[in-house]
Amino acid sequence: MSGANTDSGLVGPISAARSALPTLSELSRSNRSLLLMAPLLVFEVLIFVVPFAILLRISLTDGSSDHVYEPGTWSLESYATVFNSDLLHSIILYSFVLGAIVTVLSVLIGLFYAYAIWRSSGVVTSLLLLSVVMPLLTTLVIRTYAFNPLLSPTGTVNDVLLSVGLLSEPIQFVPATVGAIVGQLYIVLPYAVLAIYSVMATMDWGLVEAARDLGASRPRSFVEVVLPQVMPGIIVAAVISFAWSVGAYAAPDLLSNGITFAVHAEDLMIGDMRYSLAAALSVVMLVLMLVSVAIISAVLNFFGGDFDLA
Repeated sequence: MSGANTDSGLVGPISAARSALPTLSELSRSNRSLLLMAPLLVFEVLIFVVPFAILLRISLTDGSSDHVYEPGTWSLESYATVFNSDLLHSIILYSFVLGAIVTVLSVLIGLFYAYAIWRSSGVVTSLLLLSVVMPLLTTLVIRTYAFNPLLSPTGTVNDVLLSVGLLSEPIQFVPATVGAIVGQLYIVLPYAVLAIYSVMATMDWGLVEAARDLGASRPRSFVEVVLPQVMPGIIVAAVISFAWSVGAYAAPDLLSNGITFAVHAEDLMIGDMRYSLAAALSVVMLVLMLVSVAIISAVLNFFGGDFDLA
C-alpha cells in the first residue's frame, strides 16, 4: 500500500514536469525558425556589424603617425578634429542640406507620381511603372554622368531654354549644387515612388468617394483620406531618400563643385591617407544620420504614420 501511495504521489509532479517541457514538435519548429534566421543573422553580422566595428576601431587610433593605421594605439584626436574643424562643420552642413532638399523633392514628386499610377489602369499603369523601374536597370554612375551633357552650359537643357526665349544666356547647372540635386533626385526617386505606391495600392478608393459624397473637395479628400493612410510609405520613402542623399557620393562628385562628407572622406583616405580622421568623420555622420532619421520618423508618425522604426 505504501508503494502504491508513493507511486500515486509521484504521478502528479511527473505529469506537471512533462507538461512543462516543450514537445519534440515544438522544439523542431523552434529550431527550424532559428535555422531560417541564421543566414540573415550571419549576413547582418558580417556585412554591417563587423565593418562598423572595424571602422570604429580605426577611428580611435592615433592619427598623428605616418602610418595609415597604427595598431595598438588609442586616441580621440580624430574626433576632436571633427568637432573643432570649421571646414568639416561646413561639409557636414552641406551634406545635410543636400539630403533635406532631395528628400523633400523626392517625397513630393513620388507621392503624386504614385497617385497617378494608382488611379490609372491597364496599359497606362504598366507604362508608368515601367518608367520607374527602367532607370534601375542602368548602372548608377552611367545614368548620373549622363546629366553632364544634358545640364552643361552647352547642353540640351540650356539649348532648349535659349531657343524658346526663357533664357538670354546659358546657366551653369553643372558642376553646381543644382546638378547634384537633380542627379541625386534621379537616383532616389524610383525608390520613393515604389515605397509610396506599395502602400497606396492597398487602399480602398471607396473611402475617397465616400468623403467626396459627404462634401469634401478633391484636395481635402486627398489630404484627409489618402495622405494619412499612405504615411507609412512616405516615411519609408523619406528615410531612403534622406539616408542615401546625405551619404551620396556619385552625384556630388560628378555633377557638383560642392563637397559632401562622402567625397571628403574619400579624399582623406585616398589622397591624404588619414584613415583615422576619415573613419571618425564617418562615425559621426552615421550617428547624426540615425538621429535625423529617428526625428523624421517621429514627426511623420505624429501626422498619422503609425510606423515603428525598429
